[in-house]
Amino acid sequence: MLKDGICRVREGFYTKTISYEDINYSVASSEDQSAIFDGWCGFLNYFDSALPFQLSFINHRSRGGSRYKVNIPMAHDDFDSIRGEYVDMLKRQIARSNNGIVRSKYITFGVPADGLETARPRLERVSSDIMGNFKKLGAHSRVLNGRERLEVLHGQMHPGGREPFRFSWPDIVKTGMGTKDFIAPDSFDFTAARTFRLGQSWGAASYLQIMASELSDKLLLELLELDAEMTVTLHVQTVDQLKAIKMMLYHFS
Repeated sequence: MLKDGICRVREGFYTKTISYEDINYSVASSEDQSAIFDGWCGFLNYFDSALPFQLSFINHRSRGGSRYKVNIPMAHDDFDSIRGEYVDMLKRQIARSNNGIVRSKYITFGVPADGLETARPRLERVSSDIMGNFKKLGAHSRVLNGRERLEVLHGQMHPGGREPFRFSWPDIVKTGMGTKDFIAPDSFDFTAARTFRLGQSWGAASYLQIMASELSDKLLLELLELDAEMTVTLHVQTVDQLKAIKMMLYHFS
């Protein structure tokens, strides 16, 4: 992992991650929903067969802080006590509204390249295009730097942990360790058939096979609204249009 957020996953393959926020699709009018859906389809069609990507939806417990701030400054008059009481009430309501669950959304994409010098400008161009498409949809987005990506990975490797992520780039020089050493748990255990263990935490991976003729667009929303720490990932590999048509004709012939 590099400081600017580029990660060399393996020899000849580099990735970046963009964090983005939701748009209010469910309460929009039918006309606005149609426009949002068309925009989302255009967003997905941007990715060609040479640009695989992954959508990650991560629910984790808050570590003693909230990204939602209540900003009601004191006026130093007789009503400051009322302001303080109102601020405390709002903070309690915010904490109850999500049951302490922080919901984060990311898109990670990768490009094949002979080296970092070749990969960096291609990743920068793709980042700008993706953020431009998010802007058209009305969704705020930003590129994660290296430390932010490591912090996300650390949270995934230490589920349920309440300790903050402690890392700085000079630590690599001081300790001689790599970035992977700062995020890895004490141990991995995959000997069980249906469960696994990361350090002191247990988890399970589920594969969802959908055989229904219709699929509700609220399925993912309902999954993510569960009061539990979980990660839902969608790995997308675009198929060339002609190849996809031939595949469909083969299956229906």
